[in-house]
Amino acid sequence: MTDINSADIRIARDPAQVANAAPRTTLRTSDSSDEEITATVLNAVDAQLENAIELLGHLVAIPSMGGTEAEAEIQHVLAEILHSDGFDVDLWPMDLDELTNRPDFPGMEVERREAFGLLATLPGHAPELGLSLLVDGHVDVVPPGDPSAWTSDPFSLRRAERNGVDTLFGRGTCDMKGGLVASIMAARAVQTVGVKLAGDLLIAPVIGEEDGGLGTYELMRRGIEADACVIPEPTDLDIIPANGGALTFRLHVPGQAIHASRRTEGVSAISKFTSILPALEALESRRNADVDPLMSRWPIAYPLSIGTVHAGDWASTVPDLLIAEGRFGVALGENPFSARAELEAAIEDINANDEFLSRNPIKVEWWGGQFQSGRSENDYLIDLTRRAHFAAAPARRHQHVYGAPYGSDLRFISPTMPVLQYGPGDASAAHAPDEFIEVESLLTSMRTFALMYLEHCHIL
Repeated sequence: MTDINSADIRIARDPAQVANAAPRTTLRTSDSSDEEITATVLNAVDAQLENAIELLGHLVAIPSMGGTEAEAEIQHVLAEILHSDGFDVDLWPMDLDELTNRPDFPGMEVERREAFGLLATLPGHAPELGLSLLVDGHVDVVPPGDPSAWTSDPFSLRRAERNGVDTLFGRGTCDMKGGLVASIMAARAVQTVGVKLAGDLLIAPVIGEEDGGLGTYELMRRGIEADACVIPEPTDLDIIPANGGALTFRLHVPGQAIHASRRTEGVSAISKFTSILPALEALESRRNADVDPLMSRWPIAYPLSIGTVHAGDWASTVPDLLIAEGRFGVALGENPFSARAELEAAIEDINANDEFLSRNPIKVEWWGGQFQSGRSENDYLIDLTRRAHFAAAPARRHQHVYGAPYGSDLRFISPTMPVLQYGPGDASAAHAPDEFIEVESLLTSMRTFALMYLEHCHIL
């Protein structure tokens, strides 16, 4: 792991200093128009594309799965990169014991021995004249799964054509190192051409998003403030101002063990589990019968899904216990405790209507990530993103605004400031083998972020 400052893990630097040694010019002169500055910045963004791909490859090569040493390592690497780009960088070790014992802690699904928070700030030159913008992007990735399902090494960036389109493959390209790289390179382009922003620009690479939201939870707990926030999650360059929630649960389904040759004298926990699946599907249907219009694009806005099933310990024994783990969708605006109560009530009904289960009830355990829903209603931020996006990609003829069916860090930020998700890549590629992002999507998001910085933070 790179040691950037063994004394106090804080780096402060004059924001006028940046990594590249190329000459700078100050664009704001008496005869420079905003249009001229915008064109110059966009040209600088385009010139950074190959550097962006190189940086993405560097980050993809760090297998920053939750709970691994690499999840901590990537924070140190990004601290160095942002420091060299002229940001004031604050990198700190999290007190995991204190955090995990807080009553509102959102949960974790992996064990961590260490964790680091990171906030990089490009101070504005006249904060009273511009607004501050926070970019919050997670660096943790999910495991790659079966290596044979991948065309190449998941942690080595591969560039190739997919359906005739220039594409980058690798774990984290889509979810969401690509979006984070786009935000960093957009800031680098603005810096390179010497544009001075009035308001602060903050970039916060965070950990733990995939298993509960530890990084952003810690960030907001420290009282980070900004006038608006963008999360560069993969939205296929659409705008997402809301997320459904997701609660991780575990079912303990009992049975009665006996030798398999006399199975009819026992009770198979597997048989009991399969018999309750229709009731769970009916519960899912009821909860999706009438959803918020923002979620109407999804066939199932708030899924109830079983992800793992484990039963038995011997092939010739009727299993006396089955443990199933799953995900329970939370509706927009729904109290998570009300959602829990609904699943628990459905399980109680199942128990009551089964002779064996009425005496040996299924038990529900809530564990791991507990994602509340989140919603941010702010027309200004949506309009800002739309203007920047269409100026960055004038040939694109559509952009949708909708809510996502998955939980995200948006829920931690929405009570404090306007926030939305906008970023390169399609979420359908996230967590999948041969995860990918299209190069054009990466470039468009870089251009969009740069234009958002110019308008929101204000050019001096």
